[in-house]
Amino acid sequence: MDFDPSPRATLWRERVETFSERYLLPHNAAWQNCANRGEQPDFMEDLKSLARAEGLWNMCLPLLREDEPGTRLSNIDYAAVAEAMGRLPWSAEVFNCNAPDSGNMDLLQRHATPVQREQWLNPLLAGEIRSAFAMSEPDVASSDPTNLQTSVRREGEQLVLNGRKWFITGAAHPQCRLLVVMCRNDDAAGEPARHGAHSMVLVPLPSDGLRLVRNISIMHHLSPGGHSEILLRNVRVPAGNLLGTWGGGFAMAQSRLGPGRVHHCMRSIGQCELALELACDRALERRAFGKVLADQANVQEWIAQSRLEIDQARLLVLRAAWLLDQDVDPAKMRSAVAGIKVVVARLQTQVTDRAMQIFGAMGLSPDTPLAWLWTWGRALRLMDGPDEVHLRTVARHELAAARERGGASAAYFTTPEQLEAPVRIR
Repeated sequence: MDFDPSPRATLWRERVETFSERYLLPHNAAWQNCANRGEQPDFMEDLKSLARAEGLWNMCLPLLREDEPGTRLSNIDYAAVAEAMGRLPWSAEVFNCNAPDSGNMDLLQRHATPVQREQWLNPLLAGEIRSAFAMSEPDVASSDPTNLQTSVRREGEQLVLNGRKWFITGAAHPQCRLLVVMCRNDDAAGEPARHGAHSMVLVPLPSDGLRLVRNISIMHHLSPGGHSEILLRNVRVPAGNLLGTWGGGFAMAQSRLGPGRVHHCMRSIGQCELALELACDRALERRAFGKVLADQANVQEWIAQSRLEIDQARLLVLRAAWLLDQDVDPAKMRSAVAGIKVVVARLQTQVTDRAMQIFGAMGLSPDTPLAWLWTWGRALRLMDGPDEVHLRTVARHELAAARERGGASAAYFTTPEQLEAPVRIR
């Protein structure tokens, strides 16, 4: 495994960095002002058109067809690009590489019918519409997806949905036209939780019976696209809006999460790099007790720890991206993806917290991006499943490997008899 960026990854990363510095960074303050009000900036569509014209489009989709718009990169090549995008939390949308659209496009590429591709995938690939993925629910522990209770039943040539979802990213975006809803099949009601009990349904926005209740702030930070609470009351869609197979929702959700978590993690690493750069610059200019903070031993230790932890996390994420490209055993892949989700979410809160300490009170203010970056890092420890669930996945993988070894490590034990036996060297 060679994790140095390939020439292709380096080229596209440099192009994204140049574009971001030239066109996006000058708009960052305006974007922040809109975000504080929970509004979508009016300049976003112009920037998206410019990015597409320069070929910086749909880089996150390895399954992109030759006749579809965009630049197809492998998971490991896109990882380097995603890190560059992460420095501005809103930039991924400019390149049509933002969650949840990236994951939904991947789902549709894999499972959509020709009619569904025409109606939903093609407009998403063109950046004409946005989408959302409705999974989490307030009334159950969504960390165990088999708990999900939003129901779907067949009624003639229609599917009828009832339930409540929340923290649904992007649903409040003014261009959101598609909601991919994870539902419990009515024929599985009352049965013990199982992985074949759920299906995915494509629900147009707006739809009769579907109501956006509120845009939920994340620790008092609002998102322009929203993290919405949604109520579904007898929402009816054609039977042809079933995505994939009846009962195949859980398997599809799992396949969707692998690339998405790599994207999230590499963007997060880009944000950690930014936080470390800001911390170093501040440490070199801020004085306390007769010398700059950079000369204080504890500040040097914080900086060194952050550098080591960022580099370690990056290697883990690149390995996961590489494994995705190799199409390895799903159990090994699940463990790798679960591991990076834990490591990187914790990394972001650790690195940004140290940077905030170096900045002092300014680190708590909106004058730097640090408070927002810390908040997002804390949210990542719950989004796409809490740390504890992912640690459980990694532990199960390790214990399964131990069972396969059948106690072979016992050969490293030492008995009293072996300690007393004379040593003979042949």
